[in-house]
Amino acid sequence: MTPRIQALNEKKLLGLHLTMSLADNKTRELWKAFMPRISEIANRLTTDLISMQVYKPTHFADFDPTNEFEKWATVEVASFDDVPAGMETFTLPGGLYAVFDYRGSSNDPRIFQYIFGTWLPNSEYVLDKRPHFELLGNKYKNNDPNSEEEIWIPIRQK
Repeated sequence: MTPRIQALNEKKLLGLHLTMSLADNKTRELWKAFMPRISEIANRLTTDLISMQVYKPTHFADFDPTNEFEKWATVEVASFDDVPAGMETFTLPGGLYAVFDYRGSSNDPRIFQYIFGTWLPNSEYVLDKRPHFELLGNKYKNNDPNSEEEIWIPIRQK
């Protein structure tokens, strides 16, 4: 699977986040809290959902399934005016990304094993220290083998 390399402009995101690890995954809990409130967000730019991970700089160098990170359930907004009570803002910095068009279950870790274990080490890029995210559009179906999403991995030239 070959990604497209894309420069991303800064994005304004609005949503909720939780601190978790792969060993103590709270993704379901996060989205269960966010989805009923999505209609409160007045200035959405698209209907897409964004599942974002904010990792510590050493997360992958010292990888351990108990390493904690922030997981966000968000949407892109035009501005941070009118933030619903209890929701949070996040400015996603722009930069270069490897974008993988993925089809399959979101519970299958093989795509990430391929990205970090095969594609990245053999590419002309290294991981950059910016958030990672998945763009969940209208073809996304949670845990369905026919689900489609875009996986955005922050990169920079070696």
